[in-house]
Amino acid sequence: MTSPTLGRLRLYSQRITGPAFADPAEVVRWLGAIQAQEYQQALWAIGVRTQGVTLADVEQALAEGRIVRTWPMRGTLHFVPAEDAHWMLMLTASRAVARHRGRLAQLELDDETLACAADVFRAALAGGRRLSRPAMLQVLEGAGIRTEGQRGYHILWYLSHTGVLCPGPLDGRTQTFVLLDEWVPQSRDLSREEALATLAGRYFASHGPATVHDFAWWSGLTVADARAGLAAVQADLTPIEVDGTTYWMAADTPREVADEPVGIVLLPGFDEYLLGYKDRSAVLPKEHVDGVVPGQNGMFLPMVVVDGQVVGTWRRQVKKTTVEVTFNPFVPGDEVDAWAGEPAERYGAFLGLPVTAGG
Repeated sequence: MTSPTLGRLRLYSQRITGPAFADPAEVVRWLGAIQAQEYQQALWAIGVRTQGVTLADVEQALAEGRIVRTWPMRGTLHFVPAEDAHWMLMLTASRAVARHRGRLAQLELDDETLACAADVFRAALAGGRRLSRPAMLQVLEGAGIRTEGQRGYHILWYLSHTGVLCPGPLDGRTQTFVLLDEWVPQSRDLSREEALATLAGRYFASHGPATVHDFAWWSGLTVADARAGLAAVQADLTPIEVDGTTYWMAADTPREVADEPVGIVLLPGFDEYLLGYKDRSAVLPKEHVDGVVPGQNGMFLPMVVVDGQVVGTWRRQVKKTTVEVTFNPFVPGDEVDAWAGEPAERYGAFLGLPVTAGG
């Protein structure tokens, strides 16, 4: 097996090719979590894995609380299934909180202050109320808890990581916060062992072929925990060897997918197809990394993927009556006209806008 076939198998496992979903929440449940610090990009990460689903459908699933946007892994915002938000935070967020203790101490945010802030917000948000970030900070100030110098941001961050708060639905373009227990009243209660197995099972089924180190990086768990999760679900997986490295994927993955060339797809920035792995070289050669992450600044541009390989980037500008899409191929002379056809039109259909495209 070679790197190109790894890419084809991953496209299939991630449901970018093959069977698509009809429900936005099912996409998130299948993948386990979708990186979502770039909100508009993350909406397309769901849309590209569906058939006939629009931007309005995805935002409705968020407004209904079927998908939750919070910080379960690596200190980064993700979309997660609403019913799984609690146990995922308990399993994976604790390491991010532990790493953050030094910064909390610098800001003079001790356990007593954070507990007091939690009580203040439980009172302010009880009964299904939601508040914008500026309003949340005003509530803290009114209770005598200082918010200057990033103290307010880190209080919100900590209380979201520990399951008190979570970002709620948008109010126009303004992010609100809600109480997680009220926003998700029916959550699954898993033991740590069950949680490890559930997360590992979802990851390898939806991201395979992947290594245990890929899973550890993606989840933010220790390699030891990642191995334990893998061991719990190994009977449902099959291993493959590539250049002496063992990868795991769902046992029922059709092997013929690896040998069937696939077409062109426009993926968002920060998509799981790239961000879901510690080692991304199977789909993005090292010489083109800077094309996706300019200057290694941590900002991942939207990607053009052809037959499983990242071959360029794209940008979109949403106007009143159209969406303009432009492309930047890594290799001059690539068939940009093909990228501007059905792949771009599919994105336009998701937005409900006609597409105009350029090179």
